[in-house]
Amino acid sequence: ILEGKSYRLKFPWVGVVNRSQENINKNVDMIAARRREREYFSTTPEYRHLSHRMGSEHLAKMLLKHLETVIKSRIPGIQSLINKTIAELETELSRLGKPIAADAGGKLCTIMEICCLFYQNFREHLDGVRTGGDKVYNVFENQLPAALKSSLLKLMEADGYQPHLIAPEQGYCRLIESTLVTIRGPAEAAVDATHSILKDLVHKAMSETPELKQYPALRVEVGNAAIESLERMRDQSKKATLQLVDMECCYLTVEFFRKLPQDVDKGGSAMQSIFDRYNDSYLRRIGSTVLSYVNMVCATLCHSIPKSIVYCQVREAKRSLLDFFYTELGKLEQKRLSALLNEDPTIMERRSALAKRLEL
Repeated sequence: ILEGKSYRLKFPWVGVVNRSQENINKNVDMIAARRREREYFSTTPEYRHLSHRMGSEHLAKMLLKHLETVIKSRIPGIQSLINKTIAELETELSRLGKPIAADAGGKLCTIMEICCLFYQNFREHLDGVRTGGDKVYNVFENQLPAALKSSLLKLMEADGYQPHLIAPEQGYCRLIESTLVTIRGPAEAAVDATHSILKDLVHKAMSETPELKQYPALRVEVGNAAIESLERMRDQSKKATLQLVDMECCYLTVEFFRKLPQDVDKGGSAMQSIFDRYNDSYLRRIGSTVLSYVNMVCATLCHSIPKSIVYCQVREAKRSLLDFFYTELGKLEQKRLSALLNEDPTIMERRSALAKRLEL
């Protein structure tokens, strides 16, 4: 103004009369000060024609109107931000889970719900909905056949025939039995491999169940119960699977030998050496017969062992992994149930803070 410059104002100017230091010192009230301000603008010739838009009261009305306009223009954005924040808070609150019930029935119900979520994740791994269950079939399709083939190779590489110790029936039985016994190793390995895969799936299902992370004590108990259940199933599976092998060892399939071509006994001199009677071709035929029989048994076991494992381990894991845990759970007192639901204090504080923010 002193330099004579002019500026285009974005908003109209408003003149006001400030309180003097004397008025402030004398504690003149604001009502009297505003009245004097109005009198000044209405009686002063220079401002009389502008008095309707002069003074602190008019300035307050203009600022209020401007503030109202700005707020209205930003209400949609503010509403959107509030809705977004509410959605985020509700999502996090849902992830943290519900507060723990006070009564024993509520606690038991909470534990059962969490166990069901874990069990569902575990079954989805076995059913192929989630990854990992296909490793069980890899044991049946690759590991077991390869192990059985390895046993056959050891049989084919065996040497050191002692012809004078071989009698037709007893020799066959001893050779076949000693060979079939070696199948116990691959059978046990298949059971153990399946057990290891199921254990991995339990750990994976636990890590995919956020509710278990909320209660560390319950997570440990559920994990231990699942592993103990799998170990019982493994022992039962191993017993059933080895019985299949032992059945093949203790009784040979007679029909197999009936179909073999029989030599006509041509007799011979009493002085004929046993080494001449059981010559090299005869002994080789014994080896070939034993190998053929073992091949037949291996082919049978290659199908029956997986069935036994699936029945005793995979099927039972899907049906009754936590059954024993559920039985023991129903016997627990409220104090023990509370210990299982001993939530992380950090999570409890976070849930409480989120609930207060949502209430606001």
